[in-house]
Amino acid sequence: MTDPVIRTLSTSDAHLFDALPDPLGAREGHRRTRFRPDWKRVALRDGEVVARGAWWGGPDDEQPVNINWFDVAEGEEEAGAALLRSAPWQVELEINLPGDWREKAGLRAAAEARFAAARAAGYELLVERFLYRWTPERGLPARPGRLRFSPEPDDAVFFDALRRIHSVTLDAHTLKTVAEHGLDRAAQEELDFFHWCPSPREWWQVAHTPDGDLAGIHIPAHNPSGPTIGFIGVVPEQRGRGYAYDLLAECTHVLVGQGAEFVTGATDRGNVPMAANFAKAGFPVVRTRINFHPAGRTAGAS
Repeated sequence: MTDPVIRTLSTSDAHLFDALPDPLGAREGHRRTRFRPDWKRVALRDGEVVARGAWWGGPDDEQPVNINWFDVAEGEEEAGAALLRSAPWQVELEINLPGDWREKAGLRAAAEARFAAARAAGYELLVERFLYRWTPERGLPARPGRLRFSPEPDDAVFFDALRRIHSVTLDAHTLKTVAEHGLDRAAQEELDFFHWCPSPREWWQVAHTPDGDLAGIHIPAHNPSGPTIGFIGVVPEQRGRGYAYDLLAECTHVLVGQGAEFVTGATDRGNVPMAANFAKAGFPVVRTRINFHPAGRTAGAS
């Protein structure tokens, strides 16, 4: 068997990216995603595409943020690993899967082939996440009316709230950042991300109890794929009262009030309370995302 040839694509040969079958439905999941041709790479064996990867970033980003499309042909895990290892960008890998991928043998085999290629390339599993999509036929979630919501122009208020919320978070990405860089870095990265999103800063809101105590924050946002529940967080001393649902309901209403025809969301599979809130608010799970990170290397290095 000949060694695979790795190619970075250009506008002229971008069609090669479409040469592989799509058993996991990635194309449908990325129908709104815009990829740069030169951030797409393929592995060819004897002239046939046997693995592909698409690196993604925002329109103004000089480096990719992540890999969010990665496929390998049957039996070509090593070619997939070579594709990842040889890339000039070592960033997080996202593998998006149908929600029932564990129950269907063909889907499970396709998913596990991608996992094996990622591990062979030096990537480690970080977390599995549920992806949600609310649509109008689900009905808007009821507002409990227990909290008072208001805009807050001062980033310092959000920074302080994020530090407090992240001190007791269940989110795997945040836990990793806190463990490696501390609470201040985790809070600042969150703020930086939502400033990067193409949605108005004025949408961000704080929530207070009737007594005037801060209960939490919510950030309605648009990411490049559309309207999304950007962030929901309850401060530690207010937990146990079900306020995360109140925040989620309000966030949904704000986005719909701004014209959203659908609203996406996500939470870690292990965050059982937040998953229950999404279900209560009428958000069905539509996909699952498996996140891998490049172990022993600095994400974003080139």
